[in-house]
Amino acid sequence: MAEHPTGDPTIATVETEVALLMRRGEATHRAAPAGLHPALDRAAYLLLRRLAQAGPQNINALADALSLDGSTVTRQVAALVRDGLATRHRDPSDGRSILVAPTPAGHSRMEAVRTARHDVYATVLADWSDEDRAALANLLGRLNHDLDGFARHQSAPRPPAKP
Repeated sequence: MAEHPTGDPTIATVETEVALLMRRGEATHRAAPAGLHPALDRAAYLLLRRLAQAGPQNINALADALSLDGSTVTRQVAALVRDGLATRHRDPSDGRSILVAPTPAGHSRMEAVRTARHDVYATVLADWSDEDRAALANLLGRLNHDLDGFARHQSAPRPPAKP
């Protein structure tokens, strides 16, 4: 590893590899053979995955779970509703709260994308040992968890600076 001018060369490598992973992941998903699965952008996919895993959620719960701003989630949910992939309805236990739920079409599209992505990673990781696949899954989960914590810390209100 070449020394990085700002410090730890391992951190520089992690930064580069994560950037490449994100680019390659997006390119791989866009390059899926036509008809393999209906297109679904990352925001819609992640919202629909969360709803499938946790059931109907309000905007604040979705924003918290995905470490996003509520206004961002509101826009993304509006697009899902417009496209017939989700519905909004009053929470039966609290009539003031609005819950978001996937429609059957939304659930079906999310599952098609999830299956296609699963198949890509199963193929790419087929020659990896069970231990290596488990280590990758654990380390990616840890990285995502810690990135969420970092984002929450960065967006937390800061006390005013002392004069």
